[in-house]
Amino acid sequence: MTARRDTVFRTRDVGKVYETGGGQVHALSGVNLDLYAGEFAVLLGPSGSGKSTLLNILGGLDRATSGRVWFRETELTGMNDRGLTRYRRDHVGFVFQFYNLVPSLTARENVQLVTDVARDPMPPDEALALVGLGPRADHFPSEMSGGEQQRVAIARAIAKRPEILLCDEPTGALDSQTGIQVLEALREINDRFGTTTVVITHNAEIRKMAHRVIRFQDGSIGEVTENATRIAPSEIAW
Repeated sequence: MTARRDTVFRTRDVGKVYETGGGQVHALSGVNLDLYAGEFAVLLGPSGSGKSTLLNILGGLDRATSGRVWFRETELTGMNDRGLTRYRRDHVGFVFQFYNLVPSLTARENVQLVTDVARDPMPPDEALALVGLGPRADHFPSEMSGGEQQRVAIARAIAKRPEILLCDEPTGALDSQTGIQVLEALREINDRFGTTTVVITHNAEIRKMAHRVIRFQDGSIGEVTENATRIAPSEIAW
């Protein structure tokens, strides 16, 4: 991995508490983590261990209850809603388990929703070509497989040229063949553009394609390991 000293995210003693009818839920507790430019990081852990909560805080979708979070030299902690909106728009791409495509729009038009508001976007057709969907640009979501729809979602996320790509269970609703196609698209973006990519998954085998693997347990980071060698998505056992 290159540029290991170029830190993109820093979290220090980050905690997150949710108030519920039954009391408080401590989703995160004392999380300290650095993420680096160009790395492909996989977050593992059981449901409720804090992975998605941290991802949402890093992406500016949620706020920490305690501790501090930086994106490069900009502190996200305490940033107002307008600042977080601008941060998400300019720097972060999101990919979720469910594709969130607009059914009445073609693949190209779904990507164009982002390129119309981004600062320096790539053409929608270029983004679709990067994920292997150039010939499908004029098709609607209903005319596409689940894997194709997820790759449209990835094209939409990368079309604004984000520095960060945050993915929450991007293969969770897919079979092995289409899941591998999605992972190949994520790996291609990471390799070609150096986009820092963070992937939450329940499939522990996906850890083998990462630079680093971050394991969560009960709202804290239990272990961080680095892969000396990485495998290709096509080698992953499903």
